[in-house]
Amino acid sequence: MPRQSPNRVDVRSNTALETDLINEAWRGLAADASGAAPAAPAGVEVTGDPGGLPSQLAAGETAVACVATALLAAAGLHVERGADRVRIGLDRGHVAAAFRSERYFRKGGRPAPAGFAPLSRFWKTADGWVRTHANYPWHRDALLRTLSANDEPAVVAAAISKLPAEEIERRVHAAGGVAAAVRRLAAWRAHPQCRALAAEPLIHHTVFGDAAPRKRSPSTLPAAGIRVLDLTRVIAGPVCTRFLAALGADVLCVDPPTHPDMNHGLVADSLLGKRSSLVDLTSSDGASVLHKLLDRADVVVSGYRPGALDRFGLGADALAELHPGVVVAYIDAWGYSGPWADRRGFDSIVQAATGIATLESGGGAEPGALPCQLLDHGTGYLAAAAVLDGLRRQSRQGGTHVRRLSLARTAWWLTSITHRPAMPAEAADVDPATWLVDLDSAEGTVAAVGPPGTIQQKPLRWNSPVTGYGNDLPGWSIA
Repeated sequence: MPRQSPNRVDVRSNTALETDLINEAWRGLAADASGAAPAAPAGVEVTGDPGGLPSQLAAGETAVACVATALLAAAGLHVERGADRVRIGLDRGHVAAAFRSERYFRKGGRPAPAGFAPLSRFWKTADGWVRTHANYPWHRDALLRTLSANDEPAVVAAAISKLPAEEIERRVHAAGGVAAAVRRLAAWRAHPQCRALAAEPLIHHTVFGDAAPRKRSPSTLPAAGIRVLDLTRVIAGPVCTRFLAALGADVLCVDPPTHPDMNHGLVADSLLGKRSSLVDLTSSDGASVLHKLLDRADVVVSGYRPGALDRFGLGADALAELHPGVVVAYIDAWGYSGPWADRRGFDSIVQAATGIATLESGGGAEPGALPCQLLDHGTGYLAAAAVLDGLRRQSRQGGTHVRRLSLARTAWWLTSITHRPAMPAEAADVDPATWLVDLDSAEGTVAAVGPPGTIQQKPLRWNSPVTGYGNDLPGWSIA
């Protein structure tokens, strides 16, 4: 193998594109203010057969790069905490299964309810196509109010067919719902929001204040003893925090009881390795609970729109002042700047707006989709990398480290890759059986795709039972 330059990751892969993407993501994660990235803390060995995520885009290679970057950041924190040379590896088939993990989650041997609601889909408009998201009842109601329609799909289709796609997009957003006109890549590139995104890095990094460094004692796992407050839902944020849990972190998911993510007590793929509480942040008692948690938190991960949680003291400035030294990761749909920064969005919606749905159509009349929720999962692993790297930097430099990522910026990265493998749509699906692990849960034994990657040749794992949604008291499990 040729000698690696000091600022390149030693990637053992038979795919040049994977190597390039891993290095690109590592530079984006670890570079200092001058743009120089330090030597990687470990090499990466990529094994397994490619092709588990067939796509017109470099979906499989991008997925591998996202997970590899999270593993590299874990290795960096591990070394900072006194570990010797760290070895990391990952299998392409495991990555492909992990990026579809919600499909493979099993309770009692049967798939858990998942997928899109009947009104979450593509619709033909007067001038093209629009994608709606109506999985949450409040978003479904906003869509129906906009269209003056009932929830019969045929009635919704008839109403949408009479309007231009961008008008539906605008009206639904104004009503508090979620929809996006299906655009071609060139049209998205000309959009003001895309121009704003182009100026944002894949992983944005700022440091607030001069909080003292938080020193970490040596441990067998990179994130052992780290307390993570998880204020996320759906996929991207939960992927980030469940990966941190697999690395040893104590993760507490907090959701509002007025807008629950799922039914109380439900066991789900998004809860792996965590505990789950319901806290009403709008009440004085709830706000007090939140800040008591923050007093001992090391990490906050937020999946809400920019500014949505500022009134609860969860903006970057307030966290730096009230809870100095915490590492913060904000994950949103559209980026932190531009005219759409405050819009709601989900993976499928971002795919529609950014040209991906058109590219994945394969030239067909109807829009297509990526073989997984790649923007969600990929951004989730990049966010985990950002948290781990932030912890490493904070232990050296002090300060309150804030990272920002978005699904749309990950989409920009994906669609900017010049090599597109154009794999056939009928390519064989990945067999998840090799990667499924049995876990105890509040509903009995469940099967889930285990966390991808190895550290020191040992597979990652979740060591705590899968909790039921909202079943836990809002407190930390480590003293």
